[in-house]
Amino acid sequence: MIVVHHLNESRSQRILWLLEELALDYQIRHHARDATTRLAPPELKAVHALGKSPVLEDDGLTMIESGAIVDYLIRRYAGGRLQPAQSTRDYEVYNQWLHYAEGSAMLPLLLKLYVSRLGEAGAPLAPRIDSELKNHLGYVDRSLQGRDWLVGDELSGADIQMSFVGEAARGLRAGYPAMDAWVRRFQQRPAYRRALERGGPYSMAS
Repeated sequence: MIVVHHLNESRSQRILWLLEELALDYQIRHHARDATTRLAPPELKAVHALGKSPVLEDDGLTMIESGAIVDYLIRRYAGGRLQPAQSTRDYEVYNQWLHYAEGSAMLPLLLKLYVSRLGEAGAPLAPRIDSELKNHLGYVDRSLQGRDWLVGDELSGADIQMSFVGEAARGLRAGYPAMDAWVRRFQQRPAYRRALERGGPYSMAS
């Protein structure tokens, strides 16, 4: 049985969504953030030394990192769905999105969040962070113009992996209409809605 160690309001929500898209049986082990620090609880370290989420357990294997988990589940269980054929150019684009989500796109979003908590002390950093946000969100928006999904004509693991980026930018999406439409589109999928029901409160689904 697949087990997902799921932290509320976190990247693990997209793993639940993928599992619902694949119609797989799985169990959720819920973990709650500390109400003050917003950090993951210490018991997650009993599952993996880094104490982060998501963590996937399957057939004796324990995995971290959303991109690796998305890739693993699709290769093992999707039967050719949710990714382009590996012999195609689209596959290379797909693979790039899997890495881009956490390798580049999330950094300015996280910096915006953390620096905003510094108040005036963080003001000198704001112009550079805002410039990087425009750069990356503009790139995603242009990539979605004239199309429903990031790669090919159907939903893929690239959309699922990138979904957290689009949702984390919820206060900025009005300036990026193609990206905003993409987020609204995937949030209406039945599998996405089922994942919300199973995962619990998730404020970014808006």
